[in-house]
Amino acid sequence: MMRRFILLITLLLCQPGVWAHKASDSYLLVNAQGQALKIQWDIALRDIDFALGLDLDGNADITWGELRSRQNDIAAWAITRLSLSRGGACPLSLTDLQVDKHTDGGYAVLHIAGNCPAAGGDLDLRYRLLFDLDDLHRGLLNLSLDGVQQTAVLSPTSELMTFSPAGGSRWRQFGDYLVEGVWHIWIGFDHILFLLSLLLPSVLVVKMKRWRGVDNLGQAAREVLWVVTSFTLAHSITLTLAALGWVSLPSRWVESAIAFSVVLAAANNLWPVVEHRRWLVAFVFGLIHGFGFASVLAELGLPADALVLSLLGFNVGVELGQLAIVAVFLPLAYVLRNTGFYVLGVLTVGSWLTLLVALVWFIERAFDLALWSF
Repeated sequence: MMRRFILLITLLLCQPGVWAHKASDSYLLVNAQGQALKIQWDIALRDIDFALGLDLDGNADITWGELRSRQNDIAAWAITRLSLSRGGACPLSLTDLQVDKHTDGGYAVLHIAGNCPAAGGDLDLRYRLLFDLDDLHRGLLNLSLDGVQQTAVLSPTSELMTFSPAGGSRWRQFGDYLVEGVWHIWIGFDHILFLLSLLLPSVLVVKMKRWRGVDNLGQAAREVLWVVTSFTLAHSITLTLAALGWVSLPSRWVESAIAFSVVLAAANNLWPVVEHRRWLVAFVFGLIHGFGFASVLAELGLPADALVLSLLGFNVGVELGQLAIVAVFLPLAYVLRNTGFYVLGVLTVGSWLTLLVALVWFIERAFDLALWSF
């Protein structure tokens, strides 16, 4: 069993560079006024390179010349994956191509114009960018339909959506961002590793300088409750402050601090400094993790009223995602707590591997390096 565990972790670490970055998102701003359409579509350069192969010289640095030389290919690729209809299909064409910087790297900014057959009625939007290559990809939509602001998260299960000029359902918007919150915690490997690093010792106590299993599940559950509640409270505070624009920190600092928090949490399992107040560690670093969660919502540039509801749904989704992880982790950890597999394999070997991966993440983020290619 120990050999299988180590093999599994090794295989998972074969693509650690992917784990070190946020999930693939594009930002779609659509202004539909009568028949006229004006669209700004921000697509990550790494995603375009993945789909079309922009990096011609293979130096992992996409230049403006490489991007500009493929403008027609990019326009054809993107526009065939976005369609709008209002009284019939709305033809789209690229009017300008620019470059912008987001928190996670460079983006191509596509300016698109269109004209619909009808000046009123519902607007149908179909989004299929990258879904054939990456089912984790999401499109974050900010739509102004005849002056009414609406938002949505476009995914493989919701690639076709219909919007009314009267405005969308608030409950649908809440539900969209709730699902997105669950999804982002599940694919946010740095957040998950931090949380699991704090939870691993929750089913153990130190007796006579050795790890021993706790006497009952209630004792472990109380420890888990303290850690998860502290982490939830902390990141909810900074997620709210950052998403509303009241506090802002440089993304590089935030992402580096998140990676460093994973290093410290894993190191504490190997050389315990904080044994009985891990909830305090969860709270302190949870404040930093909240800024990381906020980046997706903040970059979308939602209006204040939509942002509040989106923020609430996203935050609830993050908590549900965490509870799902805990629901799987705690019973398994409790059953295995007195086995050498758990103490040596999961706690010790797992903490060492987590520490090493997080240390590479920290170096990459703090010094803007790429130690692993992806």
